[in-house]
Amino acid sequence: MKELSSRERIIRILQRKEVDRIGLFEHFWGDTHKAWTSRGHIKEGESFDEHFGYDLNLAWVFSTVADLDFKPVVIEETEDTILQKDGNYAMLRRHKKHDTTPEHVDFTVKERTKWEELIKPKLKADPRRINFEAYRNAKANAAKNKRFFCWSGVNVFEMMHPVCGHEYMLMGMIEDPEWVRDMVDTFSTLTIDLQKMLFEQEGWPDGIWYYEDMGFKERPFMSLDMYQDLIQPAHARTIAYAHENGRPVIMHSCGFVEPLLPGMLEAGIDCLQVIEVKAGMDLLRICQNYGDRLSLIGGIDVRKLYSNDRAQIDEELETKIPTVKAKNGYVLHSDHSIPATVDYETYQYFVQRGMELGRY
Repeated sequence: MKELSSRERIIRILQRKEVDRIGLFEHFWGDTHKAWTSRGHIKEGESFDEHFGYDLNLAWVFSTVADLDFKPVVIEETEDTILQKDGNYAMLRRHKKHDTTPEHVDFTVKERTKWEELIKPKLKADPRRINFEAYRNAKANAAKNKRFFCWSGVNVFEMMHPVCGHEYMLMGMIEDPEWVRDMVDTFSTLTIDLQKMLFEQEGWPDGIWYYEDMGFKERPFMSLDMYQDLIQPAHARTIAYAHENGRPVIMHSCGFVEPLLPGMLEAGIDCLQVIEVKAGMDLLRICQNYGDRLSLIGGIDVRKLYSNDRAQIDEELETKIPTVKAKNGYVLHSDHSIPATVDYETYQYFVQRGMELGRY
C-alpha cells in the first residue's frame, strides 16, 4: 500500500481497514515539554505533534465550569501547593511545581438541593464557554499538516465530579439516582448545544474525542448495570450526535473499565483509549475480545518507559504490536501521559521501534 497521510491513516484505523502502518499519538505531562526543551531536544515553541510526526491533533476549547464570572479564591497557599475555590464552588488543591491531578478537598454541592440552586441554572450554552479562535487555529494547522483533527473535551462523568466530587456523585447514584440523571441530562444537553454552536460557525472536526475516567485500580467506579442505567444514555446521546454527522468517537478512560465495555459499545464508541495496564487493563485481551468491533489507542505500559531501559521497551512492544496490528485498528500510545523522568532518547527509541514493528 502507498504511504497514507495521517488523516487518511486514522480514518481507516477507526474503521479497522487496511493501512500502511499503525497510527502514532501521545499525551505528555506539561513538565516533560519544559524539560526536553530546556535540554535542547525540542525547539522553543515546537509542538510534540510536529517533532514526532503524530497522526492526530486535538483541540480542547470548552469551559464547563458552572459560574463563568467567578474569580477563583485562594484558601491556602504554601511553597508547593495552592488550595482554591473555583467556579463550581469546589475546593481543589494543586501542586505549583509540577503537573498532577488536583486533590479534592471539599465541595459546596453534595446533594440535589445545592445542585439545583447553585449549578444547574448557570449551565447554559453561552458562547463565552467556547474558544472559537483556538479551535479555528488548531483545525487549520491539522489541515495544513494532513492530520486527523479531533474536537476534545469531557463527557458527563468527568463533568459531574468537579462539581460534587466522586464520593458524593457515587453516593448519589445509589441514594438519589434522579439527581444524577438530572446532572447527566443537563451536562449532555450543554455539550451538544455548545458543539452545535461551535461547529455551525467553524465547521466540523474529523472526529470527537471524549475524556471519561470511569475506573481506578482493578475496578470501575460503578457496575455495568449502574453505567447502563445512569451514564450510558448520555453517552449514547452525545455519540449519536457525532454519528449522525458522520464523525467517529474516541473515548478515553483511565482505570479499569473493561467491565463497562459492553455498555460503552452499545453507546456507540468507535475507539477506546488509553487501556491502563497498571489498573488491570490488558491490551491483548481487549484486542482479542473486542478488536473486531473497537479500534484501540494505548495499552503500552508507561512504566517500561520510566525504566529508560531499551530491553524492557523492546519486550513490551514486541509482545503486543504484532498482535494488535493484525486487526488494522491500532494507534501506538502509552497507557498514560509521559512524565519528565522519561529520557528524550528513550521516548525517541520507543517511537522508532514501535513504527518499525507497526509497518504492514
